[in-house]
Amino acid sequence: MKALRFGRHAAIAVLAVGALALTSCGSDNATGTAPAGTQTSGSNVTGTLTGIGSSAQGAAMDAWKTEFAAANSGATVQYSPDGSGAGRKALLDGSAQFGGSDAYLKDEEYAQSQETCGPDGALNIPVYISPIAIAFNLPGITELKLDAATVARIFRGEVANWNDPAIAALNEGVSLPDLKVTPVNRSDDSGTTTNFTDYLAAAAPEVWTDKASGVWPASLQGENAKGTSGVVKTVTDTPGAITYADDSAVSGTLGVAQIKVGESFTEISAEAAAKAVDAGTPVEGRSANDLSIKLDRKTTNEGAYPIVLVSFHVVCSTYESQETVDLVKAFETYVVSEEGQQAAADSAKSAPLSSDLAEKATKAIESIKVKS
Repeated sequence: MKALRFGRHAAIAVLAVGALALTSCGSDNATGTAPAGTQTSGSNVTGTLTGIGSSAQGAAMDAWKTEFAAANSGATVQYSPDGSGAGRKALLDGSAQFGGSDAYLKDEEYAQSQETCGPDGALNIPVYISPIAIAFNLPGITELKLDAATVARIFRGEVANWNDPAIAALNEGVSLPDLKVTPVNRSDDSGTTTNFTDYLAAAAPEVWTDKASGVWPASLQGENAKGTSGVVKTVTDTPGAITYADDSAVSGTLGVAQIKVGESFTEISAEAAAKAVDAGTPVEGRSANDLSIKLDRKTTNEGAYPIVLVSFHVVCSTYESQETVDLVKAFETYVVSEEGQQAAADSAKSAPLSSDLAEKATKAIESIKVKS
């Protein structure tokens, strides 16, 4: 999906003004906003919007914050990439106006959000789609083919060396080294971990017997590091190491695996990730405007890449003040727009939302209102 190229700052300003014209939406603690009633339909939003969450969104958030602030000189978006679990917690306890999360709210979190955000609870708005790379450090090797069972065995510590017969069988003609395999996992509560373990549990249940979780199984011993940048740095510094990380963070000398889907292997790409997301289904038991997506990790669709994360901005369905409502709606409307999605794609190699999903996201954002 290509962005509209008609002057990015002007486009964002139009989006912000459009959001001000909407009278439903709400948030509690935006700081420095103008007093109610002082804004006109021709003014930009003002104030400070605070978000906490996904480190995978880091590059995209940097682009979104910069572009939005450039078009709205009185507005600032602060974002701390402390991890998805921290983002959801911050939204639920009221210390942030939105949370960035690579996993939608759990059922118990959604129930808790009804206390914070009103009877309709929080809304999970998809903003960022990205494949999760299986990245490795093998000198002289930049491509490998792996299937779900082999990936699961590697991260369970059941594959000792890189020339193991299971890896060799999938990579005929590749000279694999007799080098120790060092799996590296996230040490923090991570939406990337949730998505990765969800894939393993669904696609290789005979090997990966743990449930999907944002916290790495304590029974599995291995190296670990905090955040996306932490695991990537550890693997970069460790020959023989392997990790899972948002593809936008993987570069330099690291290799990336192709993943077996059906009878063929799929190369990682934004397009392949988007194809997997299109096959997802809505999560039941949520409000009409919630856009939580359940992915089909066992897809056999050729060209789909199933180790994908859909990262959300978790926002309240109602907030205390109109000023915060206006600011949340303006920013989120920009984020899901063609302009915002292209900014993320340019900075983070993400897949833009499909036109259908972007339309649903915009409708959900428009439903946000002030608490009555």
